[in-house]
Amino acid sequence: MLRIEDTDRERLVEGATENIVDSLYWAHIPPDEGVMLDSDNKLTQKGDKAPYIQSERLEIYKKYSDQLIAQGHAYYCFCTKERLDDLRKMQELNKQPTGYDGQCTRLSQEEVQEQLNTNIPHVVRLNMPDEGITTWVDMVRGEVSFENKLIDDQVLMKTDGFPTYHLAVVVDDHLMEITHVFRGEEWLSSTPKHIVLYDMFGWEKPEYAHLSLLVNEKKQKLSKRHGDVSVFDFKQKGYLPEAMVNFVAFLGWNPGTEQELFTLEELVDAFDFKNVHKSAAVFNYEKLDWYNKEWMKKLSVPELSDRVRPYFDHSDTVLATKLNDTVFLQGAVQLGRERANTLQDIVTNTQFLFADILTYDAEMLKWKKSDLPDAKEKLTQLSAFLSTFEEDIWTKEGIEERVMSWIKEHDFGV
Repeated sequence: MLRIEDTDRERLVEGATENIVDSLYWAHIPPDEGVMLDSDNKLTQKGDKAPYIQSERLEIYKKYSDQLIAQGHAYYCFCTKERLDDLRKMQELNKQPTGYDGQCTRLSQEEVQEQLNTNIPHVVRLNMPDEGITTWVDMVRGEVSFENKLIDDQVLMKTDGFPTYHLAVVVDDHLMEITHVFRGEEWLSSTPKHIVLYDMFGWEKPEYAHLSLLVNEKKQKLSKRHGDVSVFDFKQKGYLPEAMVNFVAFLGWNPGTEQELFTLEELVDAFDFKNVHKSAAVFNYEKLDWYNKEWMKKLSVPELSDRVRPYFDHSDTVLATKLNDTVFLQGAVQLGRERANTLQDIVTNTQFLFADILTYDAEMLKWKKSDLPDAKEKLTQLSAFLSTFEEDIWTKEGIEERVMSWIKEHDFGV
């Protein structure tokens, strides 16, 4: 199931939903419920728990927010941003834990109603218990406990009528029958609030697993400032979906065997949560290149040619004509794949084969003490020699072996 969580309107990015869906289809993990593509590749929603886009479920969240208020588990808060900023500054100055001080819990019902009647901007806050400890057994971390008195009265409904993640995710996970919640370790401190909400509603809680963050080789959290982080970036650079899925699956998990190359189906069969690590997973780009190279080796030349074709510049008419020559393209790919880690590398390695005229700085063609006329003469002889090769010789090893022998035979020096 794919659910789109878009309640944080300030961080909403145009086209983000399309990118998420496209990425899943590219990785061969299409949703079978929720937000997906129809037969015309347009976004649609499918399933009996629709809508699956949170911004289309506002009435549902209001219903459950009202229920919490009626039961005394939540309350209206009319504090201004200015008061909350001043409160935080004072708490920091006094070296106290920051958080809401519960001022609006002391309002009488008459005062609350008066504020509502005059349309004073307000939010709805969770009335977090002051006493006790909230504990759960995390599938990765084991037993985790938080003292309730240290947990803030979380905002559940914002002034714009949208829920925060905390209310929306609990309501949706219950209504959509989610049994396991896997998310990043940064959500650990929010989980007590979610567990308390489940208890307040009288609902069965899901299993929780808080996974370690992905970090780069400097142990910094992955971000756009430190390189590519989106699926689109890696797709554009020519990484195969099979390699990307295989690589990502091994971030924070291993099968407990020596096998490293897995199809998606093999990963599903091999996955066991007991092999998930607590420590941060390092996103190693060299290892990703290795996976991609290995997966490219698994593709036949015709398959690899079909994969690499879209990466060429089709606006170049000369190049486009040669791309339509299947035999020529496959020959170029066969040559270009040997030193390539990505599809884009193959394009770079074979670009010269598709050019009508190759131009070089003449000075680059001189070797040691030779001059330009001498270099031209030797290259002319080399061209004639290469033209005698049979088709089966045109491999990296075949060309290198014969050309080196030819150079020694003619005492050209290397």
